[in-house]
Amino acid sequence: MRKAKVDPLIFWCSIIVIAISSVLLVVFRETSEPFMDALLTDITLKMDWLFQFLTFGLFILLAWLSFGKFGSVKLGNDKPEFSTFSWGAMLFCAGMGTSIMFWSVLEPIHYYTGPPFGIEAGSTEAADWAVTYGLFHWGLSAWALYVLPTVVIAYSFFVKQQKSLKISSACRGVLGKHADGFIGKAIDILVIWSLVGGLGTSLGLGVPMVSAVISELFGFEQNLLLSITIILIWTVIYCASAYSGLYKGISKLSNINVYLALALALFVLAVGPTLFILSNFTNSFGLMLQNFMRMSFYTDPNEASGFPQTWTVFYWAWFAATAPFIGLFVARISRGRTIRQLILSILLWGSVGSWLYFAVFGGYAIHLETNGLVSLTGVLDAHGETAVIVEVLRSLPLSTFVLFFFLILAFIFLATSLDSATYVLSSIATKELKDKEEPARWHRMVWGIILAVLSISLLTVGGLRVVQTSAVVVAVPVVFIYFLLTVSLIKWLKADFDS
Repeated sequence: MRKAKVDPLIFWCSIIVIAISSVLLVVFRETSEPFMDALLTDITLKMDWLFQFLTFGLFILLAWLSFGKFGSVKLGNDKPEFSTFSWGAMLFCAGMGTSIMFWSVLEPIHYYTGPPFGIEAGSTEAADWAVTYGLFHWGLSAWALYVLPTVVIAYSFFVKQQKSLKISSACRGVLGKHADGFIGKAIDILVIWSLVGGLGTSLGLGVPMVSAVISELFGFEQNLLLSITIILIWTVIYCASAYSGLYKGISKLSNINVYLALALALFVLAVGPTLFILSNFTNSFGLMLQNFMRMSFYTDPNEASGFPQTWTVFYWAWFAATAPFIGLFVARISRGRTIRQLILSILLWGSVGSWLYFAVFGGYAIHLETNGLVSLTGVLDAHGETAVIVEVLRSLPLSTFVLFFFLILAFIFLATSLDSATYVLSSIATKELKDKEEPARWHRMVWGIILAVLSISLLTVGGLRVVQTSAVVVAVPVVFIYFLLTVSLIKWLKADFDS
């Protein structure tokens, strides 16, 4: 296999931008944090309509691509490199990470105490909507934001035979020669920043959650040393996986991840209130389908409760900011599949996996709360979000075993996102990737180490949150990238198949 060479301009510029931006955000944290928070609030309040229309508009575009004449277009002439299960496992794990473990428990509780549509908090109607909104936020709409970049990048790489796996190359249909110039480089560096910030968000959720479970199991104090140790363990796992590559490392770890995640969900379903979980999911799923249009365009301008901006618009911005990363990775593993298969499979794999976790863990959490078995709202108010997760796990039979199993799964879940991220970062900063080439191993390790050092440094000085916020703010220019990708794909398809 020919060694892929590093693109020194993107490599060094990205590192410099990440380093300078992180240092400035941390050094001036007292002023930058409220500024970034205010900017994020302005985005979610004033641009809610933009993200709502973007997300729903993608359904129309994806339906046209899936069921129109371009749906049968094959992305490369070879057979698929991975089995359907391995492929689905990798795309799901890259997209979700530990976030699904965290929010599938917490989000329904938040909606129960702060429901939408002016519903009374803590009421029966609020309980009905608690899991419903989780299914909506982590279902078809979220994955639709991931699909479009994936399709365009895959078409660029496998059909147009672009020589690099970059967002700038996927925009070449619009940018032309500018894809190799300043505009293209700026787009790729922006994608790298959004990816690093997105991973910061995952670590910001994952580290406290894992720390709380370890503290419950082994009695360790939740402090900075424990958090750094957790990050170092994650670094060893994801670096080893990324070093082994797509075929021997990332795909195998993703397979293990899905098996363990499925086992845990089925265990909770079996030993928990099975009939309630199934009935509650059925009711919630029906509510979601019945109100899908309302939820998709809900901005609440008159009552101004802030619910859709705090939750829905924030999620669409977060998913949009990380979509280029997911698109790059999933496109790379999708050789030999048709556009229709790619779109429908991503929507199916992603949504069903997310719905399973919200149905089981969200339903179980609501059961504990509404039946007075555990006051999760009281735990949330008194001890915070991670304490709620621990209490939910403690309430299950064989709680020590469940906590340990959850801990192992959390380590693997985030590692599968981080190894994918390391692979993508090194791919973007590589000049050319052809056939079945992979970025140089040392290059993958460099980005793995950079992520670890950055995470530990930001965690130590307390700057992780402001970097997370800045990454979501990146979603605004990413909306423009969606436009470039869409026009680029349509131009290519019409030129290749309408002439």
